[in-house]
Amino acid sequence: MSARAEGSHPAGETADARHATSAEDHRSLGELMSAVTTDMSTLVRQEIALAKAEAKESAAHAGKGAGMLGGAGVAGHFVLLFLSIALWWGLGNATGYGWSALVVAAVWAVVAAVLAVVGRGELQKTKGLPQTQQSLQKIPNAVKGHEEENR
Repeated sequence: MSARAEGSHPAGETADARHATSAEDHRSLGELMSAVTTDMSTLVRQEIALAKAEAKESAAHAGKGAGMLGGAGVAGHFVLLFLSIALWWGLGNATGYGWSALVVAAVWAVVAAVLAVVGRGELQKTKGLPQTQQSLQKIPNAVKGHEEENR
């Protein structure tokens, strides 16, 4: 008998361990593709779960911020209201309260008109989603296999 016991390996591995290692090295292409597909599926699920968690956290912060901005808008409205009343009252001492109310209303009418004209101009500059529209128009031809008609 030799110095080595039957079934032993110089590194101390047993025959079963060597067989398991060689079996992993000689997996079929189908088994390898299955393992890759499983790993990719797990990775995609984990990425989606991470995106959902991040979106939930971002939405919570955005909701708080939007609520606070809404409150600031209401408070700003009251500031303008009471400043307008103060202006009306102050002018009323000099010109009469009817005329001072008319002056304050005219000032607000000018502000509203300027904002409306500028806002309308900005809306007319809006182009929508030109690249998305262009891509969507190409889909029917691509589905039919006529991509060359998109050029």
